[in-house]
Amino acid sequence: MAAWNTRHMPHQQGRTAVVTGANSGLGLVTATELARQGAKVVLAVRDTAAGERARAAIRAAAPGAAAPEVRELDLASLESVRAFSKGLTAEFPTIDLLINNAGVLVLGPSRTTADGFELHMGTNMLGHFALTGLLLDSLAGARAPRVVNISSITHRNARLDYNDLMSRSAYQASRAYDRSKLAATVFGLELDRRLRAAASPVLSVVAHPGMSRSNLNRALIRTGAGSSGWWPGPSCGFSSRRASREHCLSSTPLRRPR
Repeated sequence: MAAWNTRHMPHQQGRTAVVTGANSGLGLVTATELARQGAKVVLAVRDTAAGERARAAIRAAAPGAAAPEVRELDLASLESVRAFSKGLTAEFPTIDLLINNAGVLVLGPSRTTADGFELHMGTNMLGHFALTGLLLDSLAGARAPRVVNISSITHRNARLDYNDLMSRSAYQASRAYDRSKLAATVFGLELDRRLRAAASPVLSVVAHPGMSRSNLNRALIRTGAGSSGWWPGPSCGFSSRRASREHCLSSTPLRRPR
């Protein structure tokens, strides 16, 4: 049997998909493939200028697809999350797919979100947690709706210290990132358990793309993070196109390759 790839995605005609962090890397490739298969894609991005460039790239790659929409979303601000959700649900009462793809890894001293949360936990987990909650009713009204949370192999290095979720004690950026990805993984699994218990039609899925040569990794190259010993280096990992297969596979009903 052939290996699964994006050519095996079922048609997405009539479906609305929201992809956070869709302006580059895995998010951009995932948004492109969903658009190529007929989905109406919303690019939820912090930088709308970068979002417009992504929109143009998607239209060039999939000229027959519906034009994606660019909407501003800063996951490090709950005010922005609320404003985005309010505007989105006003235009799209039903949402079929939410891919919580966006993420940050900021080295150096500890930083906080607009609401005072540690930046990695606040952006990678809490922002997506709030977004999912605000969109859940719209997802529940769709046919075969899904929420996809993105994990990382680094979650295996972490533990959730409920007395210090914001990493105020002995802060280390890589450790805070690992903890945020563990929290996102736990969120995806617990959301699935609760949705099943409530007999909700929404399916919660957790995807791990593997090590990828994304913008996040290129930022690590610029800052010299490889010297810390926890990161394998710029030559390791899949391309964004290859790594995005797990996003795409998790986003759609499985159609086995022949």
